[in-house]
This record gives sequence, structure tokens and C-alpha cells, in this order.
Amino acid sequence: MAAHPGQGNNTLGMDEEKLLDRAVQRLRRGFTALPQYSQAVDEDRLAEVLMEVGDRMQDDFPYHHPLYAGQMLKPPHPVARLAYALAMHLNPNNHALDGGRASSAMEKEAVSNLAAMVGWREYLGHLTGGGTLANLEALWVAGRLRPGAKIMASEQAHYTHARISEVLGLDFAAIPVDGRARMDLEALRRMLEREVAGTVVATLGTTAVGAIDPLPELMELRQEFGFRLHVDAAYGGYYMIANNLSAEAGRAFSCLAEADSIVIDPHKHGLQPYGCGCILFRDPAVGRFYRHDSPYTYFSSDELHLGEISLECSRAGAAAVALWATQRLLPMERGSEFARNLERCREAALTLYQRLLGDPRYLTIFPPELDIVLWAPRAASASAISDLSRDYFKRAAAHNLHLALADLPSSLLMSYWENVDFDQPTVTCLRSCLMKPEHLDWIGRIWEILDKIAR
Repeated sequence: MAAHPGQGNNTLGMDEEKLLDRAVQRLRRGFTALPQYSQAVDEDRLAEVLMEVGDRMQDDFPYHHPLYAGQMLKPPHPVARLAYALAMHLNPNNHALDGGRASSAMEKEAVSNLAAMVGWREYLGHLTGGGTLANLEALWVAGRLRPGAKIMASEQAHYTHARISEVLGLDFAAIPVDGRARMDLEALRRMLEREVAGTVVATLGTTAVGAIDPLPELMELRQEFGFRLHVDAAYGGYYMIANNLSAEAGRAFSCLAEADSIVIDPHKHGLQPYGCGCILFRDPAVGRFYRHDSPYTYFSSDELHLGEISLECSRAGAAAVALWATQRLLPMERGSEFARNLERCREAALTLYQRLLGDPRYLTIFPPELDIVLWAPRAASASAISDLSRDYFKRAAAHNLHLALADLPSSLLMSYWENVDFDQPTVTCLRSCLMKPEHLDWIGRIWEILDKIAR
């Protein structure tokens, strides 16, 4: 099957090597005034070590291939990979303009594009090493703005929110979820009536099942109780420009601009290498919390240094260069090639879900909101389902189909699987993350393997 044109074949080939070499030569032209210099390298030994790396890396899973449908691992776009490699010839550091003048400017432009996608013209934001650090900054600011007030997030929110709260010394409460793994609004209301909430964390695309918290209703509760609203859209954020979401998910994304802070991870659906996260604050005045005095770090410019609005110090400028290049090639607009590829991912998930739903050999839960499908082999009890899921996981891998396992609370599944004996508190299910646009072309092949295993 041919690679979809929006993403391309992610195997490095001679054409890409030649293109990178041309770009390196172009980069070097900017430094021709310098005296000749070359780094001494033992080329034979270097080649030997690189070949050893190539051998060692074969022990990994084929994350780049459409038959990898397990964890949230999306291959970077070739332009991101090449731009990152090109930038590494200088290895810029975006903590300060002195360490990454060009890459800092590119970061500001790339972050501005992300803010514009959300609908913000004025904001404070920057890239981070990933979603965990981005969420840490969001909760750190939340704690500074509302000291002593509680952080609330759903039980299906990413586990790092509870961990970050512990690190920051913030009081944290997990809110139960409804039958679609979204934050239960009545449970949240009961908590708000008892406790003072500083910040409620809404998740647009939970990492376990891809659930979308009811953001419009949370906005209404914010008006009533006055809490801050942080949106963790690390996984799902880019889907706001997709045209094939459910009406309910579309409404949630449509009011994203009303959040107080937002996290989006370009290294998920933004086609970037790890690690590249982004934190955005609607109110630029929160920059006052980042003030510090390190005059030795900043001496070349009176302009804003990214290190002055970031908890991280050294950060890879190459990540900003790669993101800027990707946005330049693939603008993030509705109807664009970038958006159509997101729509293909969701269509792939819906297609697989419909096949599973129509096959009596499998159990499903609610339809996917984004591109994550949860399902399991049919059996009489939770323990038997868990055993079968683990068996399917191993046998699928033997056929080069790589899935993931997820433990879900039995309470979430009871309303969907009426004839199952829930003899244990959790059920191990199979999880398919179809976040490559090529997955849509490979559903037939994926189903052939699943059918062979089931038979």
C-alpha cells in the first residue's frame, strides 16, 4: 500500500539524505567568514558505532508502520525530522537568545501559530520538553494565583496531574467519570459545594480512551463557582481543526479559547520528534511569576528571552526549528492537508469500531471521540476477558500487529457489558491508537489479522 501523501514514507532514504546535505551546505554559507575548522573524528570507529546503533534499535517496535496501532507514537513528518537534524549542526539552546537567536525567533512564530489555532492573539506561551512539563507550569501558575486552593481533575485525566500537584505541594482531588469516561458534572458540583477549587483541569482527549470532557458545561460551572479552568489538550488539541468530530466534541473544542491555560503536545498529532510540548496562558500577566535574576545568561539583547517565561532552562532549539518547518509546509487550518490527515485518523478509528461492534466475538464500549478504540475479546467474566486480551496482544504481535493493553475500571464497563460477571475491579482491554493517516488504508489488513487470531 502506498504511503498517504500527507505524511509520506517515514523510512529515511537517499533522497532525504541528499536533501539534508543540500540544506547543511546552505547553512554553512552563513559562516564562511570564520577561519577553517574541522572536528577530528575517527570515521571508521564512528561508522562502527553507528552500525551497532542500527542493530540495537532493531529491538524496538515498528512505531513508524501502520501495523503499529498500540501506544501514542506518531512518526515525525520528514520535514520535522530533517529540520531537526539540520538544526543539530548548531545545537541551539532556546533558553536565551545568546544560545539560540534564530531558533528562538522560530519558536515564537511557531507558538504564535498554535495560539492562533486556538483563537488567541494575546497570550503568554512557549515550548517545553513535553506535556508533563507544560502541565507542571500550568499548575504552578495556578498555585501561585490561588494559593491553598484545590486542583480538581477527572479520574481519567493523565496521572501526572496528581503527581505534579504532589510535587508542587498543591491539594488535589480526582473527580469520578460518567459512562463515557468524561468528568462527571454532578460529582464535580458536589465537590465544588464542599471545597474551594483553585483550578479545574479539563481533558480534551484522555490518554486511556480519548474522552472529551464537557467543556461548555464546565464553563458554566466556572461562572457559578469562580475557579480557573486549565485544559489539558496535549493529545487532542490539534483535532479542533478537524471537520469530522461528533457534534458534542465539536462544541467542546469550539470554546477552547475561553480556557485560562492550555497544553498542546506537538510531538503527538503535530508530527514532531520527542520532546515538544507547549503551554499557553490566556493572560500574559502571569509572566510576572517567572521573574528571576541571571544577568550572565542574558547579555546580547533587551528583547524577551524565552528563559524568562519558562521554568525549564536549557531547551533544544532544534525542536522549535522542526515545528516551525512543519507549520511552514503544513499550515494548521480547517480543510488543509494537515487537517485532512487528522480526519483520516478519526475515520480509521470509527471504521475499526464499527467492525468490532458488528462482530459477536468482540466487546466494545462507546464510539471513539478521536482516534483511540477500546475493545476486548468476548468472554463470560472480567478475569477471562483480561486473560484473552493479554493473549490477543501477544498473538497479534506474532503477526506483526502491535496493539496496547489498558486496564479499565469495571464500573465504567458494566453498563455496556450486561452479561459479563465482573469478578474483579478492573478489566484488561485491548487499545488501538490509530493516529497515523495511513491507518485508514490498513484497516483491512489489521482486520485480517484480528480475524485470524479470533478463529
